[in-house]
Amino acid sequence: MFKYLRTTILTMLLAVFAIAASAQGDMPVHFKVTKKQVSPTELDVIFTAKIANGWHVYSTGLPADGPVSATLTTEKSEGAKAAGRLTPRGKEIKQHDNVFGMTLRYFEHSVSFVQKYKITGKTYRVKGYLEFGACNDENCMPPTQVEFDYKGEGPADAPDAVDETAADTAATALAASSDSIKGDSIAADTTTVVAQGDLWKPVIDQLKAFDSGADTAHHSLFYILIMGFVGGLLAVMMPCIWPIIPMTVSFFLKRNKDKAKGIRDAITYGISIIVIYLALGLIITAISGGNGLNSLSTNAVFNIFLFVLLVVFAVSFFGWFELELPAKWTNSIDNKASATSGLISIFLMAFTLVLVSFSCTAPIIGLLLAEVSTTNSYAAPAVGMFGFALALALPFSLFAMFPTWLKQAPKSGSWMNTIKVCLGFVELAFSLKFLSVADLAYGWHLLDRETFLALWIAIFFLLGLYLIGKLKFQSDAMSDDGKPMPVACVMLGLVSFAFAIYMVPGLWGAPCKAVSAFAPPINTQDFNLSTKEVHPQFTNYEEGMAAAAAAGKPVLIDFTGYGCVNCRKMEAAVWADPQVSDVLTKDYVLISLYVDDKQPLAKPIEVTVNGQKRTLRTVGDKWSYLQQSKFGALAQPFYVAVDPQGNPLTGSFSYKEDVQAYLDFLNKGLDNFKK
Repeated sequence: MFKYLRTTILTMLLAVFAIAASAQGDMPVHFKVTKKQVSPTELDVIFTAKIANGWHVYSTGLPADGPVSATLTTEKSEGAKAAGRLTPRGKEIKQHDNVFGMTLRYFEHSVSFVQKYKITGKTYRVKGYLEFGACNDENCMPPTQVEFDYKGEGPADAPDAVDETAADTAATALAASSDSIKGDSIAADTTTVVAQGDLWKPVIDQLKAFDSGADTAHHSLFYILIMGFVGGLLAVMMPCIWPIIPMTVSFFLKRNKDKAKGIRDAITYGISIIVIYLALGLIITAISGGNGLNSLSTNAVFNIFLFVLLVVFAVSFFGWFELELPAKWTNSIDNKASATSGLISIFLMAFTLVLVSFSCTAPIIGLLLAEVSTTNSYAAPAVGMFGFALALALPFSLFAMFPTWLKQAPKSGSWMNTIKVCLGFVELAFSLKFLSVADLAYGWHLLDRETFLALWIAIFFLLGLYLIGKLKFQSDAMSDDGKPMPVACVMLGLVSFAFAIYMVPGLWGAPCKAVSAFAPPINTQDFNLSTKEVHPQFTNYEEGMAAAAAAGKPVLIDFTGYGCVNCRKMEAAVWADPQVSDVLTKDYVLISLYVDDKQPLAKPIEVTVNGQKRTLRTVGDKWSYLQQSKFGALAQPFYVAVDPQGNPLTGSFSYKEDVQAYLDFLNKGLDNFKK
């Protein structure tokens, strides 16, 4: 029997975690360049992009202080000249961005950009590059260039080819006049800097060693598994499941004269519950297509749906109404279970339990999947549902194996309703997190940080009143036995009161680190007494490293961009924290390198990246190449702590509005530097 159980569970575990081994993609945006000679005197250069789920490419002509627009630069045009501006083709999305304070235009999934050229000579040659910016909800790529070089023949009666480069350059400059020139002057080009050696020496392997030690991906899956397991334990203690456990176990033990067979059937019943919920998780994973849930997590409409869903679940737990599936579904499955035998009968009985317990489990599963949608893991839905089902099935199997435990198990009572109502408060609080995402996306300013905190203070204050018995719901009147609230409830009520009081200073700008991952960024707050800002000491890599060597301090390199939305969010929500700002200004030399700095280098530099030639033309190109060649990364924001010789002191840190996690990252770098 135990061999059968072990084999079944092992097979299921392998099915779940095999999904987690899916390979990561490479570049999130892939461009293909083609030419189309429309007529003897007209040529189209077409840039067609495939964009990964969750990413978007910005359109043309965005304001100067916005993200990186798509622009085209013609470096050489003989016998041809640019006709008009770069034209985007695709489904353009317009959305207000709260950080930039403007409406941004971008494309998802696919886009084409077309540049027309008028052929003026017998032969022609056009050479140049498209530059574009791309971001997802957490990171941005540095401005990336797609080069082209085409030759061909024009009309036979046309004059000899004339170099039109100067005219095209002027036209391009006029078309891109919205792009501002920012940054420091560069005295030496990249070739000279790299020749100096150590500061540009790649440290990718050392950085990977630090990052692999953190093992954040597996930690995330483990966290989801535990979160699902805790949700399953809470579901077990709901009124629609707990009373069923002793009846179901007794049925299996009495149904079989052979006690061992009765225990095996009860265990099979528990495994069937796991299979059903695991199948649901796998279906969600298959439908979401890997990062589909994460892509949805950035969608405002989807977040509004989650907000409404969790509010509905919360008021259901408060006893306003009961969530129920059609009775004929349950009756149909129950009749089929009675008419069959063997494993199919047991599986159908488990399916009946899933349908009957829908009113209790649906809100918990909804909250679990809502949280899973904010992760990047392909296997997250399946792992979360496996943890939930494992906890839900465990009591059936354990009580079947040890029937005497049933006598010691607590009886049904008002304590189950208390747990149900408390979960309603938790779901109501979490629903605001998803409304906040939509509010930030549309720029409604309905749920700025102080409004969010005020609502959370009210919710947890009411939860405290409920736990000490001063607030009652209709469902409590039905299950009230006249006894005072247990000591455990009163103590938890005090904790809820304390948490509500803890958030009060946040109304005036206190960081409130415990809720920083849920609340809107601090830059959305209208009234903020904490206005300390952090500014980089250097925006030039070599100058900053030399200053750090002279001062004997570690360095924090901040790869950022003028058009990086999440960089501004990190600065407003994390750098503004008093503890973080103190460490950055007193203990580190802060170097911010802007990968979209448009100031030209003294001369273009050709480098080789991953076997492909790349031309560095601007200061931003230089810093982007530094990030890729030295640290093996491209996205922004990207933070890395190094010593004055350029060696990493700890793993890297990307976009995560978590003050405590960022402090831990900084302090770990300091500790390793001191060693």
